[in-house]
Parts: sequence; structure tokens; C-alpha cells
Amino acid sequence: MRDLFTEIRGAALATLILAAVCCGAYPLLVFGVAQIAFPAEANGSLIVAPDGSVLGSALMAQGFTGDGYFHPRPSAAGANGYDAASSGGSNLGPTSKKLADAIAARVVAYRAENGLVPDAAVPADAVTASGSGLDPHISPRNAALQVPRVAAARGIAEDRVRALVDKHTEPPTLGVLGDAGVNMLTLNLALDAEARGNP
Repeated sequence: MRDLFTEIRGAALATLILAAVCCGAYPLLVFGVAQIAFPAEANGSLIVAPDGSVLGSALMAQGFTGDGYFHPRPSAAGANGYDAASSGGSNLGPTSKKLADAIAARVVAYRAENGLVPDAAVPADAVTASGSGLDPHISPRNAALQVPRVAAARGIAEDRVRALVDKHTEPPTLGVLGDAGVNMLTLNLALDAEARGNP
């Protein structure tokens, strides 16, 4: 019986020590290092306005729809899309008729809103949602096709809009992982800042 209590005491002590290290000390250490080395990223890559209000996160898309804004990828996150509390895709497979019909409708709408000819090639990211439904990036080709619409709606030169697109285009991670992408949220905020005379 004494051996049993010794085993139980040893197991309980080991559990308490591991809980203190793994659930207390280690998370606090990681949190502290992140706050010192990567404070912006550790706090959600938030974009803060001059008045201190949070405009969003550079890591999450928002549903811009106006002609004067670059439009994000479609989103299946939540009932109306772009819901950070309901991150996820539609889970429709490549043989799904519902997915095929949705993409076909999006292609027609994309061509119409951007003044493209009926048989113009449309970038895949313009008509398909990302796995999370919250990807803030669009492809450079997608952004380039939206430039004329945005420039016309804002009454500014297309070259100026293209320059902003270039400025907000992020290269592949480490130069080789993934593709270049345009951060649609920071780009739209830059357009608004320029319109206010704060480029």
C-alpha cells in the first residue's frame, strides 16, 4: 500500500511540475520573447489609425465592395464571408456542381465589374475562396485587372494606382516559398490615405 501512495505522489508531483513548466513558464517565455523581438506580429499585425482606432489586421481580408477599392478573394468564412470567428472554406470538392456554378457566376461578375471582354481570362484567386476564407492577398494579375476600375472610380491616374499596387506587393516568403501577393487591405487603406492627402 505504501508503494502505491509513493507512486501516486510521484505522478502527482510530476504532473504539477510539468503543468507549471508547460502551461506557465514556457508560454510566458515565448510571449516575452515575441513581445521583444516581434511586437507587431505577436499582437496580430494590427493596422492602427492615427486616432488610435484599429482598422484591421494585415493578416486578414475584409469585404471591400465599392468600385474605388480593390476587391478581395471570395470568402466562405461565415454567413456573409470575412467572418474571423468562422474561418474556413466551403469544403466543396472539384466535382461539385454547386462550386462550378458559383465560379461561373463569379467569372461573369468579375468581367463585368472590371470592364473585361466576355472571354477574358480571369485569375483563379478572383473567383475561388482561400482555405481560411480570410486571405488578405490577391495575385498581382488580379490587382492589375482591377486597376482601371479603381482609378476611374477615384478619378486618379492608373499609373499612380499601379505604383501603389507595386508598393503593396509582397514577394514570396524567403524569396522562394509561395507566390508574390498584393495585400489588399493595406493597399485599400493606402488609397484612402492618399485621397485624404496623407500618402
